[in-house]
Amino acid sequence: MSGNRKQRRPALILLVVVGALGCLALGWWQWTRFEAVGGTGQNLGYAFQWPLFAAFLVYAYRRFVQLEDAEPADPADVPDAPTELREIPADVLPPRPSVAEDDPDDLESRQISQYNQYLAELSARETDRSTT
Repeated sequence: MSGNRKQRRPALILLVVVGALGCLALGWWQWTRFEAVGGTGQNLGYAFQWPLFAAFLVYAYRRFVQLEDAEPADPADVPDAPTELREIPADVLPPRPSVAEDDPDDLESRQISQYNQYLAELSARETDRSTT
């Protein structure tokens, strides 16, 4: 895989170049709109904003390449890394709300119970399709 690390994706580079040039062109267009008779401060703001977008595209690509080229971290090198799996404590999450099934007059409660029973039946009938 290390041979692929030095390969740069031409389509991604082209996307960054086209995107950055497009942002710079939009910035120039907003600058000319600002200098026109009807230009406003909003045009000036956009004229400064579009080159920032272009710079961000270049920065994001460079950061992507740096992260892609970085060696994967070895868990043994990380200080205080857990070496064994630990169980999540039961009190981390709040308790799930329970449906009061003791009230037969509560229509919403009965509907939820029937729907959950229907879903359980469907789940029991369904075969595992993750391998097909």
